[in-house]
Formats: sequence, structure tokens, C-alpha cells
Amino acid sequence: MSGNPRQRKAPRGDGPSSEKVTEIGSSHHRDDSTETPSQAVIALDIARLIVGLLLVNVLLSYFITGDSFTWGYRAWWLRPRTIYQFFSTPVILTDAELARYDGRNESLPIYLGLNGTIYDVTAGRLTYGPGGPYNHFAGRDAVRAFVTGCFDEDGNPDLRGVEWTYVPKDVPRYEEKSDEQLTVEERDYRVAMVAQAQEQVAGTVQGWADLFQGRSGKDYFEVGRIQRAADWAEREPIKELCATAEKMRPRTNLQGNDAGAKYRGGKKRP
Repeated sequence: MSGNPRQRKAPRGDGPSSEKVTEIGSSHHRDDSTETPSQAVIALDIARLIVGLLLVNVLLSYFITGDSFTWGYRAWWLRPRTIYQFFSTPVILTDAELARYDGRNESLPIYLGLNGTIYDVTAGRLTYGPGGPYNHFAGRDAVRAFVTGCFDEDGNPDLRGVEWTYVPKDVPRYEEKSDEQLTVEERDYRVAMVAQAQEQVAGTVQGWADLFQGRSGKDYFEVGRIQRAADWAEREPIKELCATAEKMRPRTNLQGNDAGAKYRGGKKRP
């Protein structure tokens, strides 16, 4: 009795067709496996190139500058003492306590204050220590002198009225002429010039803060703040502008002289 063709079993999966499918699948698998090593080699080459360029840059920086691997730039995270201070408790001192850190006691660091912030300038002992040209700044907050350049008269933290260092001489002071004695144009001019001068004071103070925070490459850093009464400034009368600062005032609407711009190595701030 002949069998029913419809009941014939399907051929096993070991025929030519299956082999082709297997070969194709294997071929695809081999292609995928060969791409991975190629990509890894490319990534490794790129990494080697970057490392090589960095190494050349570091060596070139030291060859040209003679003492720096980073072209003179010293970020805070490249300075061990700054890193240590970053994780330390902030130093809180009164003005009287700050006076002990003027460099005369070599067992103590040299601190100076700037607008209420304390900075460690021990690395500049030859500059801020005893006998140094800027020792008068050590152990106190003399931010007013940093603006006016009057080191002897303005060794204090009172910035009230110091903006007149940058106000043109053709602008009358408020005690000289009241608003009622000025024309509208003169009054507006005075307001504009005083506001501009106040901005310049803020820029000058920030310029010194940048220096003492080590942003210019010097090994100075911030350590804390000065503790004062909230009304400490109001307890003293507003100081007159020192003779040197008065003499250096601009004649007209021009940028005033920043006494410390040259020392800081930065540009004058507007």
C-alpha cells in the first residue's frame, strides 16, 4: 500500500539549505567579532595621542618657564597647603587677635585681612614679614589702603567714602553742594560718577582678593574671617580722603588710578 504524500516527514535540518543558513549566521558572527578589536585599537590610539600631547605640553611648559609644569598656573588643587586648609575649620579672629600674626613670631603663620576675610601670606614672608616692603599689611585688615595707596594713614578696614578716590575732581562732594544747588544735569552726573567709582572700588578689592586667593600663582590662600560687631563702622566718623588719593583723583570722567594694579600683575578694573 503506497503512502500518502501529504504524510511525508519534512527533511531534517541537515541539508544544504541549513548549511547555507549556518554559514551565513557564522559569517555574520565573525564580522561582529572582528569589529570590536578594531574599535578598541582606535580608542587606545586616541588615548595614547592625548597622553603624548599632554606630556609634550608639560615638558614644554617647564622648558620655557623654568619652574612650572602648568605654564605658571597653579590651581588651588595643585597646592597641598590649600587643600589642607580647604578641609580644615575656618580661622575666626578679632582684629586684636589678628595682630599676633604679623610675622614677628616665626612659629605662627603670617595673616592679613582684606574686607573682613583672612588670608595666609606666609609664602611671601620676605614681602609681608618683618622688614618686608608690605609688612604694614600683615596682622590687620587695611583694605582702605589697598584702594587709596595711603599705607600710613589708611591702615584700616573702613571703606566709607573711599570711592571718592575715583570720582572726577569736577564733581562736587555732597557737603560742598547739595542736590538743590545743582542743575538736573549736574546732579545726574554726580550720581553716575559716584556709582561708577563704587564699582571701581569693588573691582580693586576683588583684584586683591584674587591675588591672596592664589589665583595669580602665588602660594597665598584664604583661611577664615574677622569677627566684628555689626555696627563697628558706625562707631567711628567717616574718614577724609588721604592727600595722596585726593591728588590722584581723575580730572574729568576718566578711569581713576588703581594704586595696586601693577603689583598684582593684572589689568586695571573698570
